[in-house]
Amino acid sequence: MDEGKIQDIDKNLKVETNLKLDDICFYDARREPFRLYGLYNAKTEAEFKRLPDDVAQSTNQGVAALYKNTAGGRVRFSTDSSYVAVKAVMPGIGKLPHMPLSGSAGFDLYINDGGKDVYFKTFMPPYDIKDGYESVIHFEDRRARNITIHFPLYSCVSSLYIGLQEDANVGEGAKYKYEKPVLYYGSSITQGGCASRPGNCYQNIISAKLGCDHINLGFSGSARGEDIIADYIASLDYSIFVCDYDHNAPSVEHLEKTHEKLFLKVREAIPEVPIVLVSKPDFDSNPAEIAKRRDVIYRTYMNALRRGDKNVYFIDGERLFKDENRDACTVDGCHPNDAGFVRMAEVIGFTVDKILRKGKSHD
Repeated sequence: MDEGKIQDIDKNLKVETNLKLDDICFYDARREPFRLYGLYNAKTEAEFKRLPDDVAQSTNQGVAALYKNTAGGRVRFSTDSSYVAVKAVMPGIGKLPHMPLSGSAGFDLYINDGGKDVYFKTFMPPYDIKDGYESVIHFEDRRARNITIHFPLYSCVSSLYIGLQEDANVGEGAKYKYEKPVLYYGSSITQGGCASRPGNCYQNIISAKLGCDHINLGFSGSARGEDIIADYIASLDYSIFVCDYDHNAPSVEHLEKTHEKLFLKVREAIPEVPIVLVSKPDFDSNPAEIAKRRDVIYRTYMNALRRGDKNVYFIDGERLFKDENRDACTVDGCHPNDAGFVRMAEVIGFTVDKILRKGKSHD
């Protein structure tokens, strides 16, 4: 375990801290025994990111600006330390008028309880955060726990150090129940805007409940189904592909040109992967226009069924916020708040769970 202690590897890399803890020892989250999920080549890249540089920079300007936002990133480990601290180096901080800083720039700590990750506390970023922060969470007692820490949704992180008691045991933590991740591609809603904390975006809620890894390829305002991103998605290995980019197609016509094309690229590359097609949730904002967009997505679905595709699913976005109090599910008529994300997680998670269970039964 000592190989992860920075000060034991290189005395010049000792982490300076303002935390008033005499027995703290920092570990680099990139090193063993820590396990990183949801990020591209997280152990070797200089900054945490969600795409290769060439793909991000060739897709569109928005993706190039957002691919180092760490939405969906997680670090998992086990420890019997009586506290866990983080020290994050963050070269880019997302500050938005309609999203809490705890969601855009904070880290969440979850504890695995009976196979399900359960929220414990948030490493709360300071209001005046500029290039990172440090924070500590204390437990009521000292015993072994399996920990998951969720990365920020709308900020960049170049390094993350985990602070534990110097005599604490450290292990790799709980493994996910399902080996292959679920891949989500979509808009700012997919990226997590505007959850109050990272664990409350719908993919993280689903993963915590079902014990499944995932990759979040949500790009605020910038998921347009271009060929280069479609080719990249088609090149990956995952259990389920959730295609959720309706919101960012600039027009119905653009959706018509790209949606089925993207679907067919993935289907050709991975003939048996289950694909879930989702239309946008904020149906009430412009029902006539959004119904036309939904029809495009439904057409992709029906065409697949006619070809004999047995691994395609459709989720009507109008259902995502459900019925009663659906007007309370967003912060601005568009982006979900926590209530909206919980409802999205329930609806999309039902289908994801059904597919994963079906696949498990066939193993």
